[in-house]
Amino acid sequence: MNIFKRLFKIGQAEAHAAVDHLENPIKLTEQGIRDMKEDLDKSLHALAEVKAMQIRAKNEEVKEIERSKEYENKAMLLLQKAQKGDLDIVEADRLATEALVKKEEAIQQAARAKAEREKFDGNISQLEQNIRSIRHNISKWENELKTLKARVKVSAATEKLNKQMAQIDGSDTIAMLERMRDKVAESEALAEAYGEIADESRSVDDEIDKALEGSEKTAATDALAALKEKMGLNS
Repeated sequence: MNIFKRLFKIGQAEAHAAVDHLENPIKLTEQGIRDMKEDLDKSLHALAEVKAMQIRAKNEEVKEIERSKEYENKAMLLLQKAQKGDLDIVEADRLATEALVKKEEAIQQAARAKAEREKFDGNISQLEQNIRSIRHNISKWENELKTLKARVKVSAATEKLNKQMAQIDGSDTIAMLERMRDKVAESEALAEAYGEIADESRSVDDEIDKALEGSEKTAATDALAALKEKMGLNS
């Protein structure tokens, strides 16, 4: 989380502005996740160290409690031995007193170890809570990163498509297509004009042929009459 800490050191409003101007939010998120994982490793290492100290304190507490019981038993044995006459009473009292002093020291050491163990228990509880929080945030932001990458892909594809469409609209393609359309219209008009001219030409020929139609018939009639006369068939 170091990168986020660095950002928010400059103030929340400025941090938001800095994030808004970042060109690659994916890289920022990935770096943030790496920072959180580093914090998780440090927290796990610290937890292991504190647990080790807690175990040592607990073992010492148990050990000192047992030692205090042993010294008490020794003091009782010394007094019993003196009562039986196996040991001088004065010496037994002196040694029993020393044993009870040792017992009290052991009890104090056990109390100190217990206090340390309870302090370590609190530290462990806090560290475990921090670790759960970091793990939750890592999982949350890893899922957020997947969503962010998908959104970036969709956004990039949409931007590319829109850019292509904008380039098509702003290029010479539309103008070229319009010129082609005008060219086709011009060709169609020209073909129609030639058709009309051809129709006009055919109409003139028809009129001429019609005008000459009677003359050809008269000439044929005259030729027939001449042939009959030549053959003496006029009569």
